Amino acid sequence: MPAGETLRSWRFRIEDGAVPFTDRLLGPQVHTPAQQCGDMVVHRADGLFAYQLVVVIDDADQGVTDVVRGADLLTSTGRQILLQRTLGAAQPRYMHIPLLTGHDGAKLSKQNGAEEIPWQHRPADCLNQALEFLGLPPQTGSVSQILESATEIWRTTHVAARPAPK
Repeated sequence: MPAGETLRSWRFRIEDGAVPFTDRLLGPQVHTPAQQCGDMVVHRADGLFAYQLVVVIDDADQGVTDVVRGADLLTSTGRQILLQRTLGAAQPRYMHIPLLTGHDGAKLSKQNGAEEIPWQHRPADCLNQALEFLGLPPQTGSVSQILESATEIWRTTHVAARPAPK
């Protein structure tokens, strides 16, 4: 660094190489973070630690064994596995699920202006609308019974059918 300049950020050096893992829904994956993103910032110039490092430390600290998240975060997995290895943290199992998108294909989220669920609807009706959106059949009963039934359907159709990583 030239004299008179201050350190702006810290980067984690990523060596060439493949990072294989098995996604519980998408199957075998191979990431090459050096080609996909190169060295990554772990401590930002504004003094904050970056998401990739924080999530790895948080998961390790909490003893997280399974990560289920949107498919838009699949590309982060290889980088997080490298950080886990470097820190000596256990690698959780991963499952990346499809994003909920609108008619225009954009992700449904508050930041993208997606409509909220109308609170005047019954919670069971809202839950069944969400199940329908996910391609699951509607369920009957109380909210807890609907959640229990839907969880079992999801488990047998999306989780149990996929082998857990070794």
